[in-house]
Amino acid sequence: MERKTIYLCLAHMSEEGLEQKYIKEAFDTNWVVPLGPNVNGFEKDLEEFVGENKHVVALSAGTAAVHLALIGCGIGPGDEVCVQSFTFCASSHPVKYLGATPVFIDSEPDTWNMDPQLLEQAILDRKAKTGKYPKAIIPVALYGMPYRIDEIMAIGNKYGIPVIEDAAEGFGSRYKGRVLGTFGQYGVLSFNGNKMITTSGGGALICENEEQKDKIMWYATQAREAYPYYQHEEVGYNYRMSNICAGIGRGQMSIVNDHIHHHQHVQARYAELLKDIPGIHLHEAPNADFDANYWLCTITIDPKVRIKGQENAYKEIIKSAVGGAAGVIHQVDSPTTDCQPNDNVEALRLFMLERKVEARPVWKPMHKQPVYAGCPAYVNGVSEALFKVGMCLPAGPMVSDEDLEYIVQCIKEAIC
Repeated sequence: MERKTIYLCLAHMSEEGLEQKYIKEAFDTNWVVPLGPNVNGFEKDLEEFVGENKHVVALSAGTAAVHLALIGCGIGPGDEVCVQSFTFCASSHPVKYLGATPVFIDSEPDTWNMDPQLLEQAILDRKAKTGKYPKAIIPVALYGMPYRIDEIMAIGNKYGIPVIEDAAEGFGSRYKGRVLGTFGQYGVLSFNGNKMITTSGGGALICENEEQKDKIMWYATQAREAYPYYQHEEVGYNYRMSNICAGIGRGQMSIVNDHIHHHQHVQARYAELLKDIPGIHLHEAPNADFDANYWLCTITIDPKVRIKGQENAYKEIIKSAVGGAAGVIHQVDSPTTDCQPNDNVEALRLFMLERKVEARPVWKPMHKQPVYAGCPAYVNGVSEALFKVGMCLPAGPMVSDEDLEYIVQCIKEAIC
């Protein structure tokens, strides 16, 4: 029998079929718009899950949540925002939407997330160079790993800079027992099809209080004034989640803890299965304070390790989207760039792909992306070094213990 493809992380519906129940109710009652009982119910479920008396707005995407959080912090043209460099572009692109400038902060080696010491250096240097402090700080829970939020919040409070937590990959991760996204002024969540839970697409913004929630919801529904006709005094956005998507989310909330426990189980199994393979290192939490959801499990490969097919790495130009990067892509003239994973990583990716296992490089640091050439960056070499040797392994709800044994066996077979 032909082996199935093992993907990095795919959504998994609840066995009770609650998603279909809520979707059917939406159609039966004709609530198929970006409003309705499922949206209200999903927001309530999220508020109960994150706790801390927070308020949540369900939105069309995690990127929309970042955008609206920046608006909530008053970000505009000419402002600067400190953003973790080691992340997906959705953390930084909304800064550019608003005509502001991202200031990229490199990572510290334990969590791979924003380095607090480098953050403070950057804040003081931007003040010296521009005469004003950055207007917000965006740490990211990379692959679900909590950031050093105590230190980051202390720095934000010291200089009066609000913190927007990008917990898109860290839904359900906790720091010292507290859910990520509840420490800062805003917390960003994502429910994309490959996240811990999904609404097929979608996201949410965690707000400190009801006043903030009302403001965000107003911007998310085109910023209408209270008249019997359409009056707009500010630019708004069509960012609310649909009642149908929220129905999927309500069903997913019934299994969210199962998903988190599964990912943590996968991490533990990888730790056991990989421990005796020389040169392969699993990234793990620094200590018990960092309760990661392990959305994706990540490894680094020592440069001295030789992977079969290494000599063929980067020989062919990619002609279609890779994995979760599905969609329209630009064709390129060269298979290489000036900053890319080493030949080991690319050879292992191709080796695993031939065996129907999806594995991918870690995120390319934003300060090395051509679109951000010229933006201020405060770097220590950590994220660039990890990008050269890092790889993501499958960890989703559909990945079984048998799959994990197969994945690790493939890694062993790939090493010369």
